[in-house]
Amino acid sequence: MRVLHFYKTYYPDTVGGIEQVIRQMCVGTGRLGVSNTVLSLSREKNLVPIAFEGHTVHRVPLDFEFASNACSVASLGALARLAAEADVVHYHFPWPFMDLAHFVARVKKPTVVTYHSDIVRQKNMLRLYRPLKQRFLRSVDAIVATSPNYMESSPVLGRYRDKTRIITYGLDQTTYPQPDPARLAHWRERIGPKFFLFVGVLRYYKGLHVLLEAAAGSGYPVVIVGAGPEEAALKAQALSLGLDNVIFVGAVGEEDKVALLTLCYALAFPSHLRSEAFGISLLEGAMFGKPMISCDIGSGTTYINIDGETGLVTPPADPQALRAAMRRLWDDPQMAREMGARAAARFQEVFTAERMAASYTALYREVVARRAAPDRVLPGVAPGAGSATPD
Repeated sequence: MRVLHFYKTYYPDTVGGIEQVIRQMCVGTGRLGVSNTVLSLSREKNLVPIAFEGHTVHRVPLDFEFASNACSVASLGALARLAAEADVVHYHFPWPFMDLAHFVARVKKPTVVTYHSDIVRQKNMLRLYRPLKQRFLRSVDAIVATSPNYMESSPVLGRYRDKTRIITYGLDQTTYPQPDPARLAHWRERIGPKFFLFVGVLRYYKGLHVLLEAAAGSGYPVVIVGAGPEEAALKAQALSLGLDNVIFVGAVGEEDKVALLTLCYALAFPSHLRSEAFGISLLEGAMFGKPMISCDIGSGTTYINIDGETGLVTPPADPQALRAAMRRLWDDPQMAREMGARAAARFQEVFTAERMAASYTALYREVVARRAAPDRVLPGVAPGAGSATPD
């Protein structure tokens, strides 16, 4: 089984939530006999195929961006050529240029779309894009929603319920490095023994301005890991609030990220808009057995973090509620430990990369079999194969 993934960014150029998910898909399904290739865009020069953790990465030049929509003329030919060699083409939505590329490249192979998020911010552009989006989603063989919460709350997915599966994201902890004692000691000395941690790209929908307001006057140490377009504004806000308990450490390597996840008291994840469809760093917090604080935005964040069980869930964009949740966890270490233990147990039950890989491998086989024999049910291909709907 040969699968081609197509998304605008990937390793080694960028490291984000969707890139991590694609990586985990490729590594996990590769162990089950799937040969994976990733096609992405890049600002780098002298691009050649790269072997990465058992799969191949092809990059083509990024020509320009418009309203966060990365475009590449070279990708059209590359998509047509690589799709011809694949058994399944796996798209990662949203990326409007990808929808256009699918038709321009005349991809005829079985297709799967992982629906990572609704388009939330570019409402004017969305009206222009809607006909292409609808045509694209109608044309593909299967759509994957990443949580039952998002499936139920997305008006777009509701239109394609008959072809949509639920397969949650999954992570493989063995792909994360083990932090050495010296690195742990470095961070413990720099930050202290007890702190809240945020990890992620500093984007508009992450709700970090709310976290800063919640941290004001609390005295609780808060460590913010990551860089991004909101970094300067957030640092200016922290300065204006006089926050000496908030530390911006910038983007860090995997070893330092794991060290901070290992050491932190709890994870603070204040994303307040539906652009945050899932939250990979929230899932990493669960994997490391940490209690979590997140907001109820009708997305996968509240599928990962169950209020009162694995952590606390607050209304979005409410600094007082967020501060109260931080206080509740801070003042009750026993409750925090129990919530962290339940988060780790839920991770093992629902969110492993092994489970995700098995579900996607089954779905790939299903769409290939359906194309081969569209008018009959094949032995061993049951309706809904490949879904990971919760029990």
